[in-house]
Amino acid sequence: MTFHKPPLSVADQIKLLTKRGMVIPDRDLATHYLTHINYYRLRAYWLPYELTSSSGEHKFRADTQFSDVIATYQFDRALRLLLLDAIEHIEISLRCRWANYLSLNYGVFAHHDGSLFNRQDTWKRCCDELDKEFQRSHETFAKHYQENYNHLATPPIWVSCELMSIGHLSRWIQNLRKPHDRQAIADTYVLDELVLVSFLHHLTIVRNHCAHHGRIWNRRLTVKMRLPSKKPAELASVFNRDDDAHGRLYNSLAMLAYMLRVINPESNWRNKLITLLDTCPQASVNVMGFPKNWKNLPLWEEAL
Repeated sequence: MTFHKPPLSVADQIKLLTKRGMVIPDRDLATHYLTHINYYRLRAYWLPYELTSSSGEHKFRADTQFSDVIATYQFDRALRLLLLDAIEHIEISLRCRWANYLSLNYGVFAHHDGSLFNRQDTWKRCCDELDKEFQRSHETFAKHYQENYNHLATPPIWVSCELMSIGHLSRWIQNLRKPHDRQAIADTYVLDELVLVSFLHHLTIVRNHCAHHGRIWNRRLTVKMRLPSKKPAELASVFNRDDDAHGRLYNSLAMLAYMLRVINPESNWRNKLITLLDTCPQASVNVMGFPKNWKNLPLWEEAL
């Protein structure tokens, strides 16, 4: 199939948007944004305003404002940063719990004991990845072990864990052979181990979207998390269990808020999220999977 679309200058991009019905009163401001933000990137944010005719021609709904598109884009960026902030705290906490539990129960090199892990191919691959990270790391703690313990292929688990990403850590925890080992880590957060493992896998996907500057606010997440059913009881009632909402962002936000409350009871992350949501009516919470009267649910009402 031959591709015939020509490139468009920023001025021509604005003409095309105007022709399709977008209201752009400040052309200079639009020029500035389209100079620094790819037209195709912004298209993901004006797509909800588009109408497709029977002929396939793209038109915008009446009174579609370029400023609303930019407001949604800026909201999504702020939301990604807020998500990354929460994920950082959770990742650091889980590294600590994983390393502390395994070292105290199985020794300082527990991660290199294949008998503790289920799938040996996954375990070997994780070991190889971790050893490579250690050898190429320029972190001060890694340099210390490279220079003073150069006979070690890998440092103790409390050092190794600091070289793990959330995705790497997710695979290590999921691959633990004994359910009670996973549960011992999950107990820190008063969660069932199956819920924690599922959430970590899901969180890896969310983190990747955020880290690569992808649209997140109205995205349908393909890797869904297992929702808590009984443990803890106060958390189980907070989630939106509607089939359509389950693939949206709300349940991810609820779990992040809950875990942050466990890790740092003084955290104001929930307040920041609520404030951010209130600043951008263009980004409908319904599209994000928020249930009706969500602010009255215990997790959010407590923050308010």
